[in-house]
Amino acid sequence: MKSSIAAKLNQLSMRLEEINRMLSTEAVTNDMDNYRRLNREHSELEPVVDLYRHYQRTEGDLQTAQEMALDPQMREFAEAEVTEARERLVSLATDLQKLLLPRDPNDERNTFLEVRAGTGGEESALFAGEVFRMYARYAERKRWQVEVMSESPSDLGGYREIIVKIIGHGAYSKLKFESGGHRVQRVPVTETQGRVHTSACTVAVMPEADELAEVVLNPADLRIDTFRASGAGGQHINKTDSAIRVTHLPTGLVVECQDDRSQHKNKARALAVLAARLKDKQLREQQSKTAATRKSLIGSGDRSERIRTYNFPQGRVTDHRINLTLYKIAQIVDGDMDELVDALAAEHQAELLAQLAEEQGGA
Repeated sequence: MKSSIAAKLNQLSMRLEEINRMLSTEAVTNDMDNYRRLNREHSELEPVVDLYRHYQRTEGDLQTAQEMALDPQMREFAEAEVTEARERLVSLATDLQKLLLPRDPNDERNTFLEVRAGTGGEESALFAGEVFRMYARYAERKRWQVEVMSESPSDLGGYREIIVKIIGHGAYSKLKFESGGHRVQRVPVTETQGRVHTSACTVAVMPEADELAEVVLNPADLRIDTFRASGAGGQHINKTDSAIRVTHLPTGLVVECQDDRSQHKNKARALAVLAARLKDKQLREQQSKTAATRKSLIGSGDRSERIRTYNFPQGRVTDHRINLTLYKIAQIVDGDMDELVDALAAEHQAELLAQLAEEQGGA
């Protein structure tokens, strides 16, 4: 293990001991906010320190086995112990490096998911609807809640655009690599001559913003218009100006919500989506600065980037960023996305480990 990583782990071990001392005092509950912070930090540090102690014990076992190997009568047994301890140390060091990787502070948040039809007319809207339902079924498998914020249905049952909020522990961490262009290749229902067509939709995944703490929405920067709702939604809401359009003047971002009969609820939803888009804009600007020095294979989140192709005639789904092809298109569009999601997360983790290795190269 590199000295810099060992120093970091020793520092974390001392911090955990300090937290244990603070939590054992009677006065710790006098400040409940601080008490909760200490407990949260304790729960984050404990698995890292426990694994490091396991690593240290294994180092001790290795040293003992090496000393035993000096005895001719014990050599064969001791050499087997040495080999096993060295293999265990390599595995533990890798696990420790993974635990030390920087955590995405947004991972545990709820997320907003936007799906928009692209090129391809009505077929594109149908595909956008299928992509949305794929995520909705995946959310159902994860026992997450899906709340429609805004929708614009197409004539044949697809979506020109749909925005939903997905509520559930770790929703953003699982879906954050889904942003980008999704392409479909198949014979559309609108095709009379059986020819394969290509169409596309775009997906945007954004962590829910804490509006008070992270995104300041200055009323002077907002233009809020009310209008009569149209399209799907029933006759009742068409009688009142319940639909809301919020324009963020500095950036030109526009959010419309018309799905609820309550103007107040539509406004609250529109502001929540706007806050998430502004937070997402800030994140992507930060990522583009980082990408100037290091290109992230997975995490660029560029909406114009084609990330995945769904080829129905061949029954395959290909993620172009990691060159992964799965011949299980029916299962994937039915929400069985774990293999895809896990492969993207593993690739991202490998990138971070490679970056850590580069940074530690001189240590």
